[in-house]
Amino acid sequence: MFTGILEKTVQLAGASGQSGDTSLRIAVTLTLLALLPTLVLTFTPMVRLLVVFHFLRQALGTQTAPGNQVLLGLGLLITWYVVQPTAVVVNKEAIEPYQRGIIGESEAFHRAVKPTKSFLLKYAREKDLALFSAVAVPQAVRTPEDLPLRVVAPAYVLSELRKGFQMGAILFLPFLLVDIVVAAITTSMGMMQLPPASISTPLKIVLFVMVDGWNAVTGSLLKGF
Repeated sequence: MFTGILEKTVQLAGASGQSGDTSLRIAVTLTLLALLPTLVLTFTPMVRLLVVFHFLRQALGTQTAPGNQVLLGLGLLITWYVVQPTAVVVNKEAIEPYQRGIIGESEAFHRAVKPTKSFLLKYAREKDLALFSAVAVPQAVRTPEDLPLRVVAPAYVLSELRKGFQMGAILFLPFLLVDIVVAAITTSMGMMQLPPASISTPLKIVLFVMVDGWNAVTGSLLKGF
């Protein structure tokens, strides 16, 4: 998507002979590419997914298994599944007209913001929206759709963090119960030399596999969207 914009920018600027404008547009495009990881985290469900996966791995006690790359890849796939309808709308209404030269950068940006903001507002809490709008928007607004993106985006991130921690806490409880039971049994039997984690970790993994945990966790995350 960004590559297509860059190519179109170079073609239009080269045809008009405005070399300075070309350099500026290339610099802006490269800046957007550098900010792409941050944009993925702040404008997609990646925040919630990564928080839940982190809590799940800590609850299982497997430390680094599955690895960060595996969890990040799974998070990206789920993120693409969730945001694809919005991405299709943005591409149809903003990217394609811009690549054909029908609209300019400003119009393409405004067209892309509208569906993006609608997606963010679905999952942003009113309390978080009120927190940022009280500081950034001095005048009263009638509907949440009238709020600027600088208010909706951070409110969305806070809401996603809250939901991620809620799901992580719920995931932690059954595994914590296993840890408590194993620790109580080993202590009552006088097995002080044997760390309870060496017994509870295999039990938690077996329990997680038996209940098809990855399917259940992924299903719960998808239902949240």
